[in-house]
Amino acid sequence: MTRTIVVTGSGSGIGAALSALLAGRGDSVIGVDLSGADVDADLSTPAGRAAAVERVADLGGGVVDGVVTCAGTSVPGEAMVTVNFFGSTAIVAGLQPFLARSPAPRVALVGSISGTQPADADVVEACLRGDEPAALDAARAVVAAGRAHQLYPSSKSAVAQWARGTAVAAGWADAGIAVNVVAPGVVLTPMSAGLFEDPRMKEVMDRAVPMPLHGYAEAADVARVLAFLVDAGTTHVTGQVLYVDGGAEATLRPAAHF
Repeated sequence: MTRTIVVTGSGSGIGAALSALLAGRGDSVIGVDLSGADVDADLSTPAGRAAAVERVADLGGGVVDGVVTCAGTSVPGEAMVTVNFFGSTAIVAGLQPFLARSPAPRVALVGSISGTQPADADVVEACLRGDEPAALDAARAVVAAGRAHQLYPSSKSAVAQWARGTAVAAGWADAGIAVNVVAPGVVLTPMSAGLFEDPRMKEVMDRAVPMPLHGYAEAADVARVLAFLVDAGTTHVTGQVLYVDGGAEATLRPAAHF
């Protein structure tokens, strides 16, 4: 049976790789991106997200079988809050009624291994409250304090925490909707290309995110795991953060969760 899967950030990187993989296995993909997608939308704004949800619902005929949030940015600034967190969670929450109509609804959000790194508590707390103005104020304070580098791990930590709480909240697991996070290590995409142009930066990355199994990932490597999580046959996995990082998380946090 053909499944309708929504992929944000479908125009490049992991989103493009996943869209191609899903279409190749017979799924109907609704791509969402700034331009050139099935749904053109600016996920950095509440209005853009609402418009995207409405258009996706129309294209899906009122039923969505899966949502994967690949849209994101690694450029330090407010978009790490508006796109990385709210651009993911608001889309998923907005599509919940249409997921609930599917016989096998699945959600996978793209997080990051950076979500295990020190985050700004005020940014994370405001995100988890769903208070976007407060989260933006907190993000501006972080930038003003010279800690802009903390915004990315803060946004990805908040995504993981939101997903874990949502997975077992009313209207989700009891509606059959699985919610999980894939947290990649270093992935070779256009967004990360600049990191490897400077040999010194590459050396820093090798130390910061050691990936002993197969080294850096390609977008397709992450896409295959996302495709597994939104497959109808993946029935009892929810509230999990799955690190697709070549062993980086296990290297950096060998005693975590035990």
